Parts: sequence; C-alpha cells; structure tokens
Amino acid sequence: MNAPMPNSASLRERVSADEWRMRVDLAACYRLVAMYGWDDLVFTHISARVPGPEHHFLINPYGLLFEEITASSLVKVDLQGQKVMDSPYEINPAGFTIHSAIHEAREDANCVIHLHTVDGVAVSTQKDGLLPISQHSLFPMSGLSYHDYEGVALNPEEKVRLVADLGKTCSMILRNHGLLTCAHTVADAFLRMFFLQRSCEIQVKAQSSGGALIQVDPRIVAGIQAAADKVTLQAGGNIAWPALLRKLDRVAADYKD
Repeated sequence: MNAPMPNSASLRERVSADEWRMRVDLAACYRLVAMYGWDDLVFTHISARVPGPEHHFLINPYGLLFEEITASSLVKVDLQGQKVMDSPYEINPAGFTIHSAIHEAREDANCVIHLHTVDGVAVSTQKDGLLPISQHSLFPMSGLSYHDYEGVALNPEEKVRLVADLGKTCSMILRNHGLLTCAHTVADAFLRMFFLQRSCEIQVKAQSSGGALIQVDPRIVAGIQAAADKVTLQAGGNIAWPALLRKLDRVAADYKD
C-alpha cells in the first residue's frame, strides 16, 4: 500500500474532540497488539464506535501493519462498511462483517477486538475449548461464548448466528479461527483480550508437558467476577491502560499522529 499517510493536524481539526480521543485510543490498541506479538500481518481487526448519534465506526486501513497505524490513518465507516470520510485507504470486507454485526446488536460494544494469535487459534481447535486451569483463565470464563466456524466471514447471514452465540458475553472463541472480545471502552476490551490470550498461552504450554491438568473448582470460577472487580479497584481496563499508554509514549509515540 503506497497511499500517503493522512495529515494528522488537518484531520484533528475536522473531527470532534471525542472522536479524536477514540482515534488515539484505538491506534494505541493496534500498536499494543503489535507490541505483544498478537498481530497477523495485515489481517484481523480492532474497531471502535465513533462517539455521537451516528452509527459510525473506526477500523484499520487494509494493508497497513498494526505497528504502522496512527490515529489519523483509521478509516471511518458506517454499518455497511462504506466510508463516510475521505480516506486513501480501503477496509477488509470480511473483517467488518464480524465487527459490524456486534456493533449493531450490542450498544455496549463500543470496541471489538478480533485476533488470530497462534495460541488462540490452537485453543479454538480444541473440542473442550478454554479450560479452567489457571487464574488467568477464570476471568474470561466468567463470560465466555463460542461460535462455530463457517468459513471466511463474507456471508451476511452468519452475522445473525454470531450475535446469537455471543449473547451478552464479552469474550468469545471463534472455533478454528481465533479470539474476540468486546467492551464499552478500548481499555476494557484490551484487558479482556490480554487475559483471554494469556489463558490460551498458558493452556497450550501446560498441555505440552503431557501431564494431567488440575482444573479449578467450579465454585471459584462462579465467584471470579466479584474478585476481578475488587482486584481492579472497580476501574476495569483503566487500571492498566494509562500505564500502557505511557509505555507507548516512550517507544512509539507516533500512534497519536
């Protein structure tokens, strides 16, 4: 992709302050996914709802690596995936099929993260899915759903089934495909993905030992959400998000451009 990067100063003047803050948070999320090694070349997506009455969304320009994405390069689209602001970039239609379905059905899903990590895909191929074998795994398991694989996500009819499978949960394993989280804020969606991804890493590593695995008592799993709220001081993803942004400011501050 050889399109020139949009001018951040001129774009910032053309959008609301709320939209610019969302652009910065979403660009930061892309950079963090790349920093943790969770990206998949130019594939997979993170989307965010633009604050305001319009059903507009921000998503990555198709063809840029996650480490290249900036606040001004994000593409603004409607629920049909049509651009509503001039951009030299296009988007991936398969990616937006999944994201638009969730944004349309869930008013609380302001941010949707979908990844194809190696360990996430590995666990998605396992019949029993995510196992309650680590403390990390308990947090996503307090609200985890599954969606069966239907091929590359180009069929609009799949959206209905995806939304039905997601229900009210905020973490999902797409079987034979990857991981997904959603939340009211980018910070919350990122923290949920951190725990879901880390849980898959731990599971794959534990299974590689060949020994019997100890599963956590179901009663502990049932009470984990209350414990999570206490551990995060009721702040959710914001318990870690400011520190993550400070790290980005030290090593990749151009995400704000």
